[in-house]
Amino acid sequence: MRDAVIVEAVRTPIGKGKPGGALSGVHPVELLAHTLQALIGRSGVDPELVDDVIGGCVDQVGEQAMNTTRYAWLAAGLPESVPATTVDRQCGSSQQAVHFAAQGVIAGAYDVVVACGIESMSRVPMWSNVPPGADPFGAAIAARYPGGLIPQGVSAELIAAKWSVTREAMDAFAGGSHAKAAQAHSAGLFEAELVPVATPTGLVTLDESVRPNTTPEILAGLRPSFADPGFAERYPQIDWSVTAGNSSPINDGASAVLITSSETAARLGLRPLARLHSFAVTGSDPLLMLTGVIPATEKVLRRAGLSLPDIDLFEVNEAFASVVLAWLQETGADPAKVNVNGGAIALGHPLGASGTRLMTTLVHAMRERGARFALQTMCEAGGLANATVLEALD
Repeated sequence: MRDAVIVEAVRTPIGKGKPGGALSGVHPVELLAHTLQALIGRSGVDPELVDDVIGGCVDQVGEQAMNTTRYAWLAAGLPESVPATTVDRQCGSSQQAVHFAAQGVIAGAYDVVVACGIESMSRVPMWSNVPPGADPFGAAIAARYPGGLIPQGVSAELIAAKWSVTREAMDAFAGGSHAKAAQAHSAGLFEAELVPVATPTGLVTLDESVRPNTTPEILAGLRPSFADPGFAERYPQIDWSVTAGNSSPINDGASAVLITSSETAARLGLRPLARLHSFAVTGSDPLLMLTGVIPATEKVLRRAGLSLPDIDLFEVNEAFASVVLAWLQETGADPAKVNVNGGAIALGHPLGASGTRLMTTLVHAMRERGARFALQTMCEAGGLANATVLEALD
């Protein structure tokens, strides 16, 4: 049976997703184009051999409308004959792009395929695709959930309440994320994956949201971000402890991986970084919303025929500290194996780019640490989650 392997993985530095952010002067099509150029250039693959390009993007409107992935490929000066499409599974969009790409290779539909992601939250703010007054859900959803759906921040608060995750624990976790990311930058651990970006204000080489001097004591001084009298009445168990400091920030960034089969990689003289071993997607309660990472982890391990101790490294997207801390409680995973170079709380969370950003960081960490198996999982709006198991080949 055919397999699917990652042979190259790159990402931009992650900028703050606001006017004046490090990457805010770069059009999202051109930001992804720059990443695709680097991916193809570093791999040495003839771009004519690419069968498809599958990109993730959440807010597909404005400068991210009209199948951004296709125009990024063209903006990169790459062959017009190569097709491209853009998918949306919310925060897991580019992890889903990886799943689609790998599954196409395994099925024999592709020999060489790119999975990638883009989000410029400075230029296309979150929820830009929902005009004021529009209802993206409809009457049937209102009837099924009569209290109404809730914002992700309130879901993060509900998770903290349900799993008894304290403010102190969340702030400590967030501080640790910044410390690990700062240490990884200092040690040069991101050099193999980073693609510097030229902007109108200079060359961007580092992740902008990492704060090396952040401590739990500093984070403890921040006010809750989502406190609301109406939700407080609806959910009296919430003690309002989710802040900007123990949540992921708003960011700009792009990332990409090149996927082929082991046979094709050998024929082209490419050295695989990791095999895409197993895949899972799950749905969960759309009110708690962010807990799908728990059943997704169980499901992908079952499909892989592995148990938790078999996994050497984990990437669990740090949308909110409460999500990862609840996942740790439920799975019993070793915290020392989780997000070893920092996570989204420090590095940033450019929505559609985050899936392949995590995977890029993960495959390079696998090689650096000699890991055999690794697992990546992401929570997603609407009560969804993706999970992927990777395996080293040497």
